[in-house]
Amino acid sequence: MAQKKPRRKPARTQEQEPYPGWMWMLFGLAIGLSVAVAIYINGREVPPRPVAQTPASMAAPLRVEPEPPAVSAEAGEEAEPRFSFYNMLPNFEVIIPEEEPDVRRDMRSEPVERPGTYVLQAGSFTSPADADRRRAELALLGVESQVQPVAIDRRTYYRVRIGPTSDLDELNRIRNRLSAADIEVLRMRLGD
Repeated sequence: MAQKKPRRKPARTQEQEPYPGWMWMLFGLAIGLSVAVAIYINGREVPPRPVAQTPASMAAPLRVEPEPPAVSAEAGEEAEPRFSFYNMLPNFEVIIPEEEPDVRRDMRSEPVERPGTYVLQAGSFTSPADADRRRAELALLGVESQVQPVAIDRRTYYRVRIGPTSDLDELNRIRNRLSAADIEVLRMRLGD
């Protein structure tokens, strides 16, 4: 019988083993630290150059202003207060109206018969563009209006108002036009 020759495994090319994980961690840490150092160096402020000081013998002499004479309490003269709000606050007066203004949502198309001065508010918007858009809608209906900016709690609102008017016939005509166009308004009675 013939002898079988053992098979030889083909010669492998020498493979490099991959780097271990701890080596990759050190490599990433080195890159991160170098980026941090570069940012630190670029972010530092350049200290200002020292200004050459002039010797005291060459400097301008300091002016000493005389102190104002002390006012004695015996002289009967009052010293002027150090702050001005002591004088300002009593001059401010807040007038609180005796009656709350009559503000109602204008849902019904019943004619207004109570005489007085009325204002219709056709909307209140946070954007001036929205207020101008509503004003344009009103202009297409033939209603003259104005935009009134109002600051409430650090926000600005833009109110679209019609009026004031004390002509009840004109007020009712405007209300009917707005009602037909499905524009909700607030009716405010300002007074007689």
